[in-house]
Order: sequence, then C-alpha cells, then structure tokens
Amino acid sequence: MSRPAPYADRLHEAVERAQNPVVVGLDPHLALLPDEFAVARDRAASRRERAGAVRDFLLAIVEIAAGKVPAVKPQSAFFEVFGADGVQAFEDVVAASKEAGLLVIGDVKRGDIGSTAAAYAEAFLTGPAGEAAPWAQPYLCDAATVNPYLGSDSITPFAAACEAANAGLYVLVRTSNPSSAEFQALHLEGSNDTLADRVADAVHGWGADVVGESGWSSIGAVVGATHPDELYALRQRMPRTPLLLPGYGAQGASAQDIKGGFTEGLHGALVNSSRGILYAGAKRPDLHWKDAASQAMDDMAKELRGALLN
Repeated sequence: MSRPAPYADRLHEAVERAQNPVVVGLDPHLALLPDEFAVARDRAASRRERAGAVRDFLLAIVEIAAGKVPAVKPQSAFFEVFGADGVQAFEDVVAASKEAGLLVIGDVKRGDIGSTAAAYAEAFLTGPAGEAAPWAQPYLCDAATVNPYLGSDSITPFAAACEAANAGLYVLVRTSNPSSAEFQALHLEGSNDTLADRVADAVHGWGADVVGESGWSSIGAVVGATHPDELYALRQRMPRTPLLLPGYGAQGASAQDIKGGFTEGLHGALVNSSRGILYAGAKRPDLHWKDAASQAMDDMAKELRGALLN
C-alpha cells in the first residue's frame, strides 16, 4: 500500500466526494441502543457479548454512512468501558470504516507529558515501532482529538505523528460542553485574549509545517458550534486550520450557527452529529432504526448544504 496524501488533502477530497461536511459521531450510549442490541446494557452478559453488540450496531451505522458522509468519529471511552473486548470492538469499527471509504477521527482526547503522548500517538496514529507502515494498519485512525492543557511538549509527539503517518489532529480549543467557559473563556492578564484564543494561536503555529496542496493544515481544532460568535473570531485566527464542530443538533446549534467556521463553500470544517443520527429511530417510530438513521444523515447534509451554499 502506497503512502497516502496528507490528512488535510484527503479530508478535502472526502468532502468533495460526499458534497457535505458531516461527521457522524459513533457514541454508543447503551441506554439508547435499539432493542436488538439490548445485550449491550445487560449487566449479566459478558464483556465480550456487550462489546460485540456495540460493535455490531456501529458496523451497521458505518454501512449506512458509507458514500453519504466524509467521516466518522468513534468515541473511545464508550468502547474502553468493556476493557480489552471494547478495544477490539473499537479497532473493528475503525477498520470497517476505513474499508468503507470513510475517514476515521479517533475521538480520544489524549494529552500527557511528552513520552506518554508519544505512546498515545503510536496507539492511535502510527502504531508501535517496528510495525509495517501506519497506512497499512487497518486499526489506526486517520486523525485523533488531543487535549493541549499540558502545553506544547504534549502536542509535539502527535505533530510528529502527523508527518510520519500523514495523519491529522484536532486540538481542543473552545469546546461545546456547558462548563467550558470556566477556563477557556478566561481573559489573560494584560490582554484581551482568552485562554482559547491563545491555544488557537498555538494551533495555527503547530500546523504551519503540515499544510497540504489543498491549502489546509493537517492540524485542526475543535471549536463548539454552540459559540457562533467565538467560532467566527477563532476562524479568523486560524485561517488554514480545519475545524471540528461539535454541538450541532442535540446540543442546540443550528446550521446557521456553524457558518462562521467555513471559508469556501463546504470546506473549512466538519460538523459532528451523534445522537441525532444514531438514535433518530426514537423519534421516528414509523421507520426502522436503520432507515431513520439514514434519513437523518440525508436531512443533515441537505440542511448544511443549504446554509453553506446559498
């Protein structure tokens, strides 16, 4: 298998193919899984059985998503609760997604001291030393989310992995959770900048060496769609940085709210939806859950195209 193009260029091409910027968050909330996967929430069942049910549900979602959207984003915590069986399920979902032609963003939010960060980068992006080329390993993600709170030495090993494996990163900058402002919106002494602003500037700098032919960097940023004014301002600080926008749908952000993250039509950001797609069947009892999920993907793609292309 030949070396792939840089993540930024593969992302650009994937959005062009799908003609939408949707990323489906693969967050298997056990209480919300369709009844046919009820064993996943049965505490009397083995971890292998429960992890297998989670895997099977998400493999069905991946099959639906193939050709409809550019990317999926499996959240590792929902797998890790089942130990080694959960990790195997995570790898199975990653491999199936890549086989289906989808980009895979590992939502792992790792952040630690340099040596540990290097191990995390190997775990999700490059594989351990001595293995075959990263792009030949089906269990490795195309990109991963990382937490910059420990500073630049916690990001450097991931940035090196981007170059070694032509992988991508999404650094947490301004997240969509309700209490994110407690730290991220703090103003720095003697400056009008917030902590999120300062992190955004760092992300822009970290990404300078991994800009692809598309003009985008392979080092991106997570910015919540629930903060539309800040989203626009942060886009100006990071003009070549691909954004990952959580908060659409179930968390309250609309298609209009995400417009500030885009720079050229459908490009500049991916918009995440998890519950609104995976569990759309709960609001559409007239449809099989698969049909409801498929319809929800189509509806989101249409809504985003309408907001971004008109």
